[in-house]
Parts: sequence; structure tokens; C-alpha cells
Amino acid sequence: MRPAPVIHATSESRGEGRWLLRFEVHVPSAYEAVWPALTTADGLRGWLAAADVLERRLGGAVTLHWSNGGATVSGHVTAWDVERVVEYTVGEHGRMRFHLEAVGTDSTVIRFLDERAGTDEERLDCLAAWHRRFELLESALQGRPRAP
Repeated sequence: MRPAPVIHATSESRGEGRWLLRFEVHVPSAYEAVWPALTTADGLRGWLAAADVLERRLGGAVTLHWSNGGATVSGHVTAWDVERVVEYTVGEHGRMRFHLEAVGTDSTVIRFLDERAGTDEERLDCLAAWHRRFELLESALQGRPRAP
């Protein structure tokens, strides 16, 4: 049995109801396959959310619709370094940053952070939800996309 893709996850308070989640995710896919899963409407739909709007550039508009009955959130692409870093800052989901690092030719480490506001209960729910999302990402990268 393969271990879960999440190697390490932490959370820290940023004061006054704000917190930062950090994940280190190891996926057995080349970064050339991982990048489109994080930065295209088709890729995001397979594991995270429907991208109703996705302008793939720094400052571009983004609108994500969570299929699990969640909200539709809008914002902007706040970091864009092709095949290395993408960051979306969207509504209540705050700042979501993905930093890719190739490991050899057939695996990738994703260093992810989510900075947002919320209660301690929401923080714990968010930790669990991101863990599940990264499991869905790994499935999508293996050719088995699922609606999140």
C-alpha cells in the first residue's frame, strides 16, 4: 500500500483569528504533469474546484466553485512563476500558494501554504480538507480524476 501523499503538515497562528497552514506533498509524477493540474481549469476540476474563470498570469482573475456544496470565490493570481509557483488569493479561502520542486524525473514535491482567517475549528477542518484534496490530486495525476 502506498503512503498518503502528504509528508508533513503544520499550522501556526498569525494572530487575531488568522492562521497559516503548510503542507509538504510528495507525488509520484513529473512536475510537467503536476503544473497543469494546479494551473488549468481542466486540471483543477479533477481534484480541487471548477475554475469558472482562470486567467493564467500574474494579476489574472480567478473564480473557483467548490463542487461539494461550497462557496464560489473570486480573486486573483497573486504569484506566477511558470512551472514553479502559482498562488491564488480568493475570498474566504485566502492565499493558496503551490511551489513545485522536481525530484528526479518522475516525482515532485509540492510545498503548499494556505493563509486565511477563521476559528480554531475551521483551521482543523481546513487541515483535514486539504489532506483529502491532496489525495484527490494524486488520484487525478494517476488518471483517475474525481469531483472534489
